[in-house]
Amino acid sequence: MQFNSLIFGFFFVAIFLAYWPARWLGYRAQNVLLLLVSAVFFAWWDYRFLLLLYGAAIVDYAAGWGLVHDASLKRRKFWLGVSLTVNLCLLGFFKYYNFFAESFVDFVAIFGIGADVRTLNLILPLGISFFTFQRLTYTIELYRKRIEVTRDLVAFLCFSGFFPVVTAGPIERANRLLPQFLKARNFDVAKAKDALRQILWGLFRKIVIADNLVAPVAEAFGETSRMSGMDLGVGVFLFSIQIYVDFAAYSDIAMGCGKLLGFRIMRNFAYPYFSRDIAEFWRRWHISMSFWFRDYVYTPLSMHVSLARHWRRFWNVMVTFTVSGLWHGANWTFVAWGFLHGLFFIPHVFGKPPQHETAIAAEGKLLPNLREIGQLTVTFVIVTLAWVFFRADSLGHAFAYFSRMFTATWLVMPKHGLAVIYSLAILALEWIRRERIHSFEIQNLPVVVRWGLYLAVVFAIAVFGEFGVHDFYYAQF
Repeated sequence: MQFNSLIFGFFFVAIFLAYWPARWLGYRAQNVLLLLVSAVFFAWWDYRFLLLLYGAAIVDYAAGWGLVHDASLKRRKFWLGVSLTVNLCLLGFFKYYNFFAESFVDFVAIFGIGADVRTLNLILPLGISFFTFQRLTYTIELYRKRIEVTRDLVAFLCFSGFFPVVTAGPIERANRLLPQFLKARNFDVAKAKDALRQILWGLFRKIVIADNLVAPVAEAFGETSRMSGMDLGVGVFLFSIQIYVDFAAYSDIAMGCGKLLGFRIMRNFAYPYFSRDIAEFWRRWHISMSFWFRDYVYTPLSMHVSLARHWRRFWNVMVTFTVSGLWHGANWTFVAWGFLHGLFFIPHVFGKPPQHETAIAAEGKLLPNLREIGQLTVTFVIVTLAWVFFRADSLGHAFAYFSRMFTATWLVMPKHGLAVIYSLAILALEWIRRERIHSFEIQNLPVVVRWGLYLAVVFAIAVFGEFGVHDFYYAQF
C-alpha cells in the first residue's frame, strides 16, 4: 500500500476519522487502534512478515527489561547482545545471505576453486533496514542509560511498526518517538493544516516530478551503450533529482500523516543539494540515517582513538561510510557508493573544517556569492557523479556508464530536454524556499494566493502526474 495510491488515501481517512474520537477513551485506546492499523498496513504487503516485525520487537522489549533489572555490566552486555544478535542476524539473513554467498563463490573462483553454495529464494521484508535500526535505538540507549524502560508493550509495538515510517523512515529514535505513545495527543488545527500542505507537496513532488523522471532515467541506465555522452550526463543528473525528490516526498507525506495524528516525525531532508561541502550534505541528506551511523557506528569506533592517530580516524570514516552504503542494498555498487563518499569526507576529518558565515547558503539573500557558487557546484557535481554507482546494476555497468559518458559526444541536443527544464525548475523553487521546513509553507500568504497555489498544485497533479503508482525508491531498502 503506497502513499501515492488511492487505497492509502481511503485507508488514512478511515484511520483519522476513527482515531480522534477514540481519544475520549484515552491515549491507550488510540494506541491499540494504531497497532491494529499498522499491522494491516504492513500485512497488506505480506502478512507472513508480521511475525518478523513484532516477534523481534517483543525480543527487544524483553531485552529492555533485562537491561534495567540486571545491575552487572556483564549481564547488561548480554541483553544488549541478544538484541543486536537477533536484529542484525534477521537483517543479514533476509537482505545479505544471497549476496555474500554469491560473492564467496565469485571470490574463490579467482583461485580456480569451485564452490557450491546454495542460494535461497528469499523475499526482502518491507522496510527491514528501517524498522531494525529504529528498534535498535531503544536497546542501545537503554544500555547507555539515556532513556527509561518502557512498561507499555502496546506502545512499544506501536513505536516498532508505526505505519507512516515503517517502510522507508525516517529512522526515528526511541527517545523521540516512543514517549509520544506514552501520553495523550492533542489535535491542533494549525498543525493539521500544515500537515495537509506538506502531504499535498509530497504528492506533487512524487507524482509530477519523481515519477515522470523514471522513464528517462531507466533509458539512460538501461541503454547505456547506445546513448551519447550528453544523454548519459543528463541521465545521471535526472536520477539525482529523481532519488532526492522521490525520497523527500515520502518523508513529507510521512511527516504530514504523523502530524495529523498528533505525532512529531523528524525532518529527514533539509535541501541537501544546496550544501557547500560534503559534510554539510550529510547533515542535510537522509538525516535520520546519517546521524544514526554517526552515533552508533562512527562514535563508538572513535571513542578510544587519539586525535593524533590519523590512520585510525581514516579507518573509522571509511568503515562508517562503506557500511552505510551496504545498508542500502546487497550489491557491490552500494559498497562502492559508500566508499566513495567516505573518500569525499576524508579531507573534512584531517583538514581544517570549512568555515561558513551563515547556516545556509546565501542566507537572507536571493543569490549566493561567487565563493558559494563554486562550493555549491563542486558539491552537487561530486554527489551526482557518485549516484552512478547507486543506480547501476553492477560495478561493470557503472564503469561502462562513466566510460561512455566521458568519451561519447556531448555535441548533441539532449533527448529529454523537457525533463531537465522541470528538474531545474523544482531546484529553483526549492532554492527560493530553502529557509522553510518544507517548500509549501505558505500559511502567511493571503488567502486568495494560498488557494490559488493549492488549486495550481492539484491541477498539476491531475494533468501532469504519472499515475502508474511507481513504488517509492527507498522502499526497496
